Amino acid sequence: MTLSPLNQRRFALFKAHKRGWWSLWIFLTLFILSLGAELIANDKPIVVRFDGGWYFPVVKRYPETVFGGEFPLQANYKGPYIQELIEKKDGWMIWPPIPFHHSSINYDLQVPAPAPPSRDNWLGTDDQGRDVLARVIYGFRISVLFALTLTLISSVIGVIAGALQGFYGGWVDLVGQRVLEIWSGLPVLYLLIILASFVQPNFWWLLGIMLLFSWMSLVDVVRAEFLRGRNLEYVRAARALGMRNGAIMFRHILPNAMVSTMTFMPFILTGAIGTLTALDFLGFGLPPGAPSLGELVAQGKSNLQAPWLGISAFMVLAVMLTLLVFIGEAARDAFDPRK
Repeated sequence: MTLSPLNQRRFALFKAHKRGWWSLWIFLTLFILSLGAELIANDKPIVVRFDGGWYFPVVKRYPETVFGGEFPLQANYKGPYIQELIEKKDGWMIWPPIPFHHSSINYDLQVPAPAPPSRDNWLGTDDQGRDVLARVIYGFRISVLFALTLTLISSVIGVIAGALQGFYGGWVDLVGQRVLEIWSGLPVLYLLIILASFVQPNFWWLLGIMLLFSWMSLVDVVRAEFLRGRNLEYVRAARALGMRNGAIMFRHILPNAMVSTMTFMPFILTGAIGTLTALDFLGFGLPPGAPSLGELVAQGKSNLQAPWLGISAFMVLAVMLTLLVFIGEAARDAFDPRK
């Protein structure tokens, strides 16, 4: 697909912003690696060769009877019993670089949990004996996926609401602004805590609850663009030619409004990650046991004698949010109409 001259210019400006350009590539690399977290950190081998057959425990559960065991239970590949059965048939296993899942407990610790960083646990363990590095990888993935989903859905709702207010004006704009003022004046974090306490929170419940408030961030920007664009000459000409309002809004005015929208989206993304981390820190976020950066921060606060917990969570959040802010700065410069 060939970019228009304007978009080519924007891409060149984005690429010229070295800090944002390299931040984009670093963030994409980390995110793509986290999508394959099961291949990086897992308590199950990636591949098992046994009795002439190939098995993939990462994607499929096998009972130990498949390997000659006695009980139809899920095989414990770290146990000496299963390992001996596989070795008897000249089999072998390929393990991930980090042989721990985010929920698996290291029962071979030489010191009480939380254990400091060691050869087995590169970033140590938390207060339940779970590997910190594995939980960081899975927590990074959940945070980014949650923030991306929330940003995309809330952006669609915010753009539609702002477009309707700005294009039609009058009572539509007046009523919409009053509703927006009332809704935005509510204490969001307290309401999120109250709503999350009614039900057992999970990924989708939190997404729906936060979506109630996150859509408002783009309404004012899009509304202003439509208020300005509806009186331009080409919009009047399209209306005089009998073009429908929907076509005028989304074919002619919306592309101009998307310039400001695109510059705000990375910052909405950082806000969503920060809110999810805060809810997890307070205990109103993801379910107990889920890999969460906010829960790791809370563990660091409760275990001051284990500084690796707080440092690990801080470094991951700092790097992730810094990269997103740099990407947002580059996008803002690329879409700046003055350039």
